[in-house]
Amino acid sequence: MTFITVLETILPYISGLWTLFWVLIGFVVTLLLAELYGRDRINKAMKRIGLILLFVFIPLLLFRIFLNITFGRDEVIFAGLTFGVLFFMYVLAFVLGRLEANRLDLEGMERRTFIKTVLTNQGRSAAFVGGAILAIEQWRVPAAIYIALVGIGLFAVIPYVLSVMHGKETNSISKEVSPLPWFLKLYPWYLLSFVIAGIMIHRSTGITTNDLGDWGTVLFFITAITIPAGLYYVGSGIHFEDLKVEEMKKMFLRPGKGEVRELHWTSGRNAFLTTMLYTPVITLLIFTPLLLLDLIPSPWFVVIILNSIMPITSTNMFLIPYGLNTKGTALAVTWTTIIAVPILMGLIILFENMGL
Repeated sequence: MTFITVLETILPYISGLWTLFWVLIGFVVTLLLAELYGRDRINKAMKRIGLILLFVFIPLLLFRIFLNITFGRDEVIFAGLTFGVLFFMYVLAFVLGRLEANRLDLEGMERRTFIKTVLTNQGRSAAFVGGAILAIEQWRVPAAIYIALVGIGLFAVIPYVLSVMHGKETNSISKEVSPLPWFLKLYPWYLLSFVIAGIMIHRSTGITTNDLGDWGTVLFFITAITIPAGLYYVGSGIHFEDLKVEEMKKMFLRPGKGEVRELHWTSGRNAFLTTMLYTPVITLLIFTPLLLLDLIPSPWFVVIILNSIMPITSTNMFLIPYGLNTKGTALAVTWTTIIAVPILMGLIILFENMGL
């Protein structure tokens, strides 16, 4: 058996719905490793792994996908639609955050921290969890476009918005108001360069991975690893201590009469409700009629709906220096992952069986 044959044999087991189980594997293995080496040490290691995934594997994955497609009129239209959807999602989160802050009578720094936390945690795990959608042939192209644009939003647009808000809070726009590391500031344009390279090479030469022979198989295998590795990373970010019954009550139930809770529980709960309930329901109500009237293709509908219920991305933890609620963000990431992944698995099976 040749090396290439071995890779081809392994590929089915690191593709499709099989990959979603890596969230559970990441959670269990990280829990065991944390007992041996300590949670802080494991968290530092996983942070480095996350950066490797962001800067090596995800760009190569998008390059491979765009190398195999002709980016034409339909793809440009979907890119514009995606911009509109993402803009709507963040505006919705901002409005809901302000309304809840008014209801809670929050003022000053507490109010600003609460709104920024709910706003920022509308950012979804489009690459790490959403990468599973790439395994479905008919959804691959719009999913890749969505992933690329979410990357730009998460590490370019949202940090800029937060930096302006942060600067106003500190009354010092002239000082450093962008605590995002330089390599993450660079990331959106770095990611986009791989997308553009794939499109330009394909348009000018017509080459696809099939034309690369064995090297194409190697590239396909390397990029296929991205999805289970990303899902393992997501699972590793789930904290066991947040799964206790008392913690769950604080997360999902409003405080009883006279009960006072720390702000992180309220921030986490409202970020959770915004991403897991309000956004997907409103998105579904908007796009279902468009699908039924044949105004959008079914793959576009599927990608938009699945991404509307995607868990909050753990990379939002990089944005904590902008004045977000640290514990609230961690809680929202944990619980949206636990709830969303099984729902996504069911929806992927449902939509695929429906032929969408």
